[in-house]
Amino acid sequence: MLSEPASSQKTSGPVRALARGLAILRYVNKVGEARPGEVAKALGLPRPTVYRLLETLEELGYVAFSATSNYVRVTRFAAALGDGYALTTEITQAAGPIFSEYSRQVVWPLDLTVYNNAAMVIQETTHGRSPLSIDRGMTGYRLPVLRTSTGRAYISFCPEEERALILDHLRRLGDEKDAPFLEKRWLSRLLEETRNRGIAIRDSGEFRQETASIAVPIRSAGAVLGCVSLIWIRSAMSTPEALEKFGPLVLEIAEKIAEALRD
Repeated sequence: MLSEPASSQKTSGPVRALARGLAILRYVNKVGEARPGEVAKALGLPRPTVYRLLETLEELGYVAFSATSNYVRVTRFAAALGDGYALTTEITQAAGPIFSEYSRQVVWPLDLTVYNNAAMVIQETTHGRSPLSIDRGMTGYRLPVLRTSTGRAYISFCPEEERALILDHLRRLGDEKDAPFLEKRWLSRLLEETRNRGIAIRDSGEFRQETASIAVPIRSAGAVLGCVSLIWIRSAMSTPEALEKFGPLVLEIAEKIAEALRD
């Protein structure tokens, strides 16, 4: 029988619940799939506790119950935790030189973002060296998913299961600013238009009034590793002009980053 970590036996309250939740997640990941009763027996935990923690893990997107049985499995979201930091580091290292290579052609600032816990996080940026940027110190900045082009690019091209988990998470968070963009009709139109275009856009002042942006995904083996976005001042250029002039370049940059990661 697997036992709880020694540290969890000396604690109580939220810390103990966290330790038990992690132990359950590790066990399910190890065996591939399991019934709650099997998890309880293996870890020596009460069944009601296991059910409650599994429900919490499901709400957070780390596990999913089978629709046809009582089995629970870890999700792609949970599986990505193991190598997420290393992958983010690799993407950032790949993007830096490529951003520099295109700096003369693309004077407007570029961002490299990755998805993390209901936000797109800027990992690499040219805001600091772009003469046309009105922002500074953007590395590490968390951007809303539904109200930015980079988030829209991510949810439009990520796997269906991951997109469903992200949208469910955003609904649970209940940010009133996201409410109009969680409507089914709006989401369907967004996904269709973005996929047809290959590029996501933000140009209606839904996030920052003074700027607009376009973004494309960095894709590999069916997954979206991150996104590249270009930001400009709305009064300086229309969206059709940005798409025509910079759309192909942003797509090219994203593909070069994907190629660098494959190499």
